[in-house]
Amino acid sequence: MSKRNAKKAAKAARKHPKLFITLAVIVIIVVIAALAVMYVKKIGPFKVQVPPDPPAIEGNEAEIVSAELSIHFLELGNKYTGDCTLIKCGDTEILIDAGSRQNSATTIKSYIDKYCTDGVLEYVIATHAHQDHIAGFVGTDKSGILYQYEIGTLIQFAQTNATSAIYKNYLAAVEYAQSNGTTVYTAKQCWYETDGAKKQYYLDENESISMNILYNYYYDNKTSDENDYSVCMLLTQNEEGKEYNYLFTGDLEEHGESYLVDMNELPEVELFKGGHHGSYTATTEKLLKAIKPKNVAVCCCCGTTEYTTNANNTFPSQAFIDRVSVYTENVYCTTLMIDYKAGEYTSMNGNIVFYYDKGLKLYCSNNTTILKDTEWFKENRVWS
Repeated sequence: MSKRNAKKAAKAARKHPKLFITLAVIVIIVVIAALAVMYVKKIGPFKVQVPPDPPAIEGNEAEIVSAELSIHFLELGNKYTGDCTLIKCGDTEILIDAGSRQNSATTIKSYIDKYCTDGVLEYVIATHAHQDHIAGFVGTDKSGILYQYEIGTLIQFAQTNATSAIYKNYLAAVEYAQSNGTTVYTAKQCWYETDGAKKQYYLDENESISMNILYNYYYDNKTSDENDYSVCMLLTQNEEGKEYNYLFTGDLEEHGESYLVDMNELPEVELFKGGHHGSYTATTEKLLKAIKPKNVAVCCCCGTTEYTTNANNTFPSQAFIDRVSVYTENVYCTTLMIDYKAGEYTSMNGNIVFYYDKGLKLYCSNNTTILKDTEWFKENRVWS
């Protein structure tokens, strides 16, 4: 700017000070906005850094037996990925699924017997008709869970496309349980509370802990994806004026999770059983945004090539990690695959047990190392 123009500008500023200040502020705002756009384009969108939730208090095995509530994610005694979750509330036991193969039944029974001393499982939930969730109910030579225990109420999937041999054997096991007094409902009957079924079952005398069957769109509608028929359950605990929630969705996939969020009032949860063993097709952003889990337990063999040879998609997948990492670092996995073809595997965290004893505590039969701090993770995954 020339001296003459500078003098004119100074004279104009003295003559119209408010206008000059307004123009100056506008120029500054425009410059800042332009710099901000350049910065975002260079490094990506801004993210608010939220301090991670601290891990559950590290507990010990001796406390679990007398705990008010305990949730156990079991290893299944072979190289295959599968689900089996034992929930204990006082003298009431709930078993959700019994994978991964028929020979897992012996391993499952041995574990259950440490905590269920009366031979009665008050509730059993079979989420859907895949082998890695129901084979242990059948077992071999009637060693399965439905043959070995007195079952109070069995809640199972409302629909299925299954025609497999293991599904037919499962139906025979259910029929056997019914002949011995088991009441069998579908999740659809529970949701609509028909034929004596209920959507909410209290597990203790004080009615402070409840098992709540959630609505799944695919209780009423058909799908080609068997996983989306999964029974979904929310366990709710009221303790000293505070509510704790624990969510179990079987192998529910993206479409099922979307409906689950839309059709239920989902709370934030202390614990989420990672959807579909940590697959890239489940545990979607829509569900995570609703439940904001503080802890996630994944029933899988980390790195298994049972279903895919794509390294990023083996359980737990990189996409699962990318989404979960926004909400919590506290991710735990049961088992680690060493060599699938050779049948070699070992424990990652081992049997994972979250239990309530004056606060939420964690005990694992192998270690309580969070997933992102394991050697397998460092070699195979990236923490977002």
